[in-house]
Amino acid sequence: MKQQILVIHGGNSFHSYEEYLDYLRTKKIDLDHLQRNDWKTRLAEGLGEGFQVIFPSMPNKQNAKYLEWKIWFERFVPFLEEGVILIGHSLGGCFLAKYLSEETFPKKIKAVFLVAAPYDLDQDRNLKDFVSPKNLENFIRQVSKIVVYHSKDDAVVPISEIEKYKQALPSAEIVIFKDRGHFNQEEFGELVEAIKALTV
Repeated sequence: MKQQILVIHGGNSFHSYEEYLDYLRTKKIDLDHLQRNDWKTRLAEGLGEGFQVIFPSMPNKQNAKYLEWKIWFERFVPFLEEGVILIGHSLGGCFLAKYLSEETFPKKIKAVFLVAAPYDLDQDRNLKDFVSPKNLENFIRQVSKIVVYHSKDDAVVPISEIEKYKQALPSAEIVIFKDRGHFNQEEFGELVEAIKALTV
């Protein structure tokens, strides 16, 4: 049986519909970024045989709503096997932290990796209904291994968010990089190796 990995990508959330419209009017368009495959889409290639990477496209990632993401995420749960690995990047990491702190996941989770995940950041990036509760005990109870990745030069989610995860998830492994930005690179070898180490 292949080791299943479910990856939740990032997104944006806004205080109001007008803020969302303003974002659409003013967001810088980067054609190179749109054409590039990043580590999430290439994860299966990096892991090779013996892994099944499930990468759902979450609803309306440009103006994400927690309830919509929760409903869609739960549609995939019946297809998951015991011992699944969950990965969340950016808002996807925030989503997993909130979901697992509020819900009881019906399958055994081998590990959760949070990559550049905001905790309760409410500045330029509004988390709105994605904000995690202060107490993540239910998350901790359901997962034997939690790894949190962040980079000091992340211009999207400041490194200060890592301190909040350290307090809320005292048993988590915290890995801090100097130069990965918001982890939009094409390869993420450290994550690939960490996943492989769990399946030896």
